[in-house]
Amino acid sequence: MALYYRTYGFNSYFHTQIFMMKLHNFKQTLRQVKNLNFQLPDQSYVPKHFHITEAGIITKNFIDCGGTLRKEEVVNFQLWMAQDYDHRLRPDKLLEIITLSEQKLQIQNLEIEVEVQENTISKYGLDFKEGIFFLTAKKTNCLAQDQCGIPVQKPRIRISSLTTNTCTPESGCC
Repeated sequence: MALYYRTYGFNSYFHTQIFMMKLHNFKQTLRQVKNLNFQLPDQSYVPKHFHITEAGIITKNFIDCGGTLRKEEVVNFQLWMAQDYDHRLRPDKLLEIITLSEQKLQIQNLEIEVEVQENTISKYGLDFKEGIFFLTAKKTNCLAQDQCGIPVQKPRIRISSLTTNTCTPESGCC
């Protein structure tokens, strides 16, 4: 199962959460919104004249660096911007596209991945809040850190921030 991390900025307060929107949640949300607004992690928006050029399932069969066979499947939507500035995809039309793809491809309630053309094809997770779909940055990770020698990072503590020093030569902590 892939994990997607999203950092929100509300007035100078930052919060990171793990989020994995599934197809069922996306469809429920589409029934409640009037417009499709997708915000990129840099806080810019996907232009309103985007098209959904592909809807499907992506299956990834792979082996991690520890030798474990793995399989991931996601529902994938590809957003594309044409020169058709008058085009606006409505939520009900997107629901029709999803229904057709579910029927033809036997798509299950999988996590969603969204592709957007930037300098290269960028892949994002999906989140929703207050009428906006947030395209969430995806991160790579070593899935077998315990087997490939990645040292566990120890927390760094600034000694000057400690208020009391309970470690003395007599306490046995040294």
